[in-house]
Amino acid sequence: DVQLVESGGGSVQAGGSLRLSCAASGYTGSYCMGWYRQAAGKEREGVARMSPGSRTTYADSVKGRFTISRDNARNSLTLQMNSLKPEDTAMYYCALTGGYCPSRWTEYSFWGQGTQVTVS
Repeated sequence: DVQLVESGGGSVQAGGSLRLSCAASGYTGSYCMGWYRQAAGKEREGVARMSPGSRTTYADSVKGRFTISRDNARNSLTLQMNSLKPEDTAMYYCALTGGYCPSRWTEYSFWGQGTQVTVS
């Protein structure tokens, strides 16, 4: 079974930093991985993603502040979040799907349980 386990969430003051990690297991082959978030009462939205060829895509709201990286040898994905803002408060989810990155978050095959990020 494919498992995604996120870690690194927490509470931080505005302007601070957090580093989220996602450990993937049970999947073989090329894949796209990404970070998504969902704030209370809002729809899930994309934050950043990385294609099998390591091409990165960021939401406009996080460009210049967040950095996504991937360790293929360890099947892990990291999101470094700097200059955090209260509007970054959300549950953050790691997602994985085989092959190219899909256009909609609903097309990802596998999801982690999420990790809460709170910025005050």
